[in-house]
Amino acid sequence: MSENKITNILVSGIGGQGVMTAAEIISQTALAQGYDVKKTEVAGMAQRGGVVTSHVRFGERVFSPAIPNGEADILVGFEPAEALRWCAHLRPNGVAMVNRVRQEPPVVSFGLYDYPEDPIGDMRRAGINVHAFDAGEIARKLGNFRLVNTVMLGAISGYLPFPAEVLKEAILERFRARKPKLVEINEQAFEAGRAAEAAA
Repeated sequence: MSENKITNILVSGIGGQGVMTAAEIISQTALAQGYDVKKTEVAGMAQRGGVVTSHVRFGERVFSPAIPNGEADILVGFEPAEALRWCAHLRPNGVAMVNRVRQEPPVVSFGLYDYPEDPIGDMRRAGINVHAFDAGEIARKLGNFRLVNTVMLGAISGYLPFPAEVLKEAILERFRARKPKLVEINEQAFEAGRAAEAAA
């Protein structure tokens, strides 16, 4: 957590990856833990694979939903180039949790933006503490690519100011209410994310 007792989490990725859902789960979990929570989202053609970011801030008292440059505690990168693009928001000693799966946004396919050759390497060369792993492969092995979201949440769970079990239970409760058949596989995905972070 930051010195001012506010935890700042920036989630970035491509439309369809679950960026907004992940931010919503973090926000609702923090709210249930008694924190003041602010969240903002920016979606550029999210439904068509455009870039998506969400800022989540929680603490004793939060006045603005936007995370200033250099103050994010955690950067959750669902896509490596998007993680690189937002890494300036990390504070010194912040953590970047990055999914290695490359998914080019339309700005690249339209020729408006060059995809970086080695975005994770660029972040590490800039001195950023990067934990990178293939969340897509983990999800594939579990049988459902949509599990990337839960894998990424599991990966950051040890960096939050409340127990990992609290976040896991919040995720599982959502599935108990809507899709009970997916509870067990999401629990596996969450724990796989924790293991991937530890090994990264």
